[in-house]
Amino acid sequence: MRLAFMGSPDFAVPALRALHAAGHEIAMVYCQPPRPAGRGQKETPCPVHKAALALGLPVRTPARLRKDAAEHAAFADLGLDAAVVAAYGLILPAPMLAAPRLGCLNIHASLLPRWRGAAPIQAAILAGDAESGVTIMQMEEGLDTGPMLLAGQVPIGPRMTTPELHDALAALGAKLILRALEAAPIPVPQPEAGVTYAAKLAKEDGRLDWSQDAAALDRRVRALNPWPGTYLLHAGEAIRVLAAEPAEGAGAPGTVLDAAPAIACGSGALRLLRLQRPGRGALPAADVLRGFPLPPGTVLG
Repeated sequence: MRLAFMGSPDFAVPALRALHAAGHEIAMVYCQPPRPAGRGQKETPCPVHKAALALGLPVRTPARLRKDAAEHAAFADLGLDAAVVAAYGLILPAPMLAAPRLGCLNIHASLLPRWRGAAPIQAAILAGDAESGVTIMQMEEGLDTGPMLLAGQVPIGPRMTTPELHDALAALGAKLILRALEAAPIPVPQPEAGVTYAAKLAKEDGRLDWSQDAAALDRRVRALNPWPGTYLLHAGEAIRVLAAEPAEGAGAPGTVLDAAPAIACGSGALRLLRLQRPGRGALPAADVLRGFPLPPGTVLG
């Protein structure tokens, strides 16, 4: 088929490569514009941009689409059979949704209608879901409301992290979009029951609230790293908590219980395994605490 591919982050790269390897004609790749990154704040292309250039594919990086008639016309002029969308980052306006012969197909990282929205992978781990998956959806103007074409499941293990689930879902999405284009399944409307939304994450979501139970905080650490990251506050520093696990123990929430260290929560305790102080490298918790002690009895904010 003659396709446009629209995606930006690492999640979308396996699907782009799979479509190219399968022999589909990718007339244009759309992704977010290059943005400053790193210490030097150098303009850096997103992962899909880099992958498209490596495959020799043409790339467009419009900053906006909604009211840009010229972009709508350029998209229509591509003469597409379909557009494949995976974590693109811009909302497609109605003229673009209607332009391809078969419409626009979205690779969404959840089992719709659960976890519509911006952060479905993190939301599934935060909620303690037993499984996640990918839904191939026919796009419409609503937020992830379109009819479903295919879906596949991935179990969420008891210690699974967002990067692990992300990679499993990205690989599954690449397989499912090939099947959807080949088999042309009949679209099925999403059920009205079971709709949930995964809001866009912010830095503030990563602050650990010790009044919560240890299991919830463990899920938060596994879900929100690497972005936006989880952290605790002590002695004027925001200390990144990169890895942790539930532990036995009880006390006033936020109290350091032992030298390991385990921190008392609303129920149970959370043992800190890997930490990072501002401007320094990530280290095992024991190494960090040699220069930044948290003696038992310390109460964290």
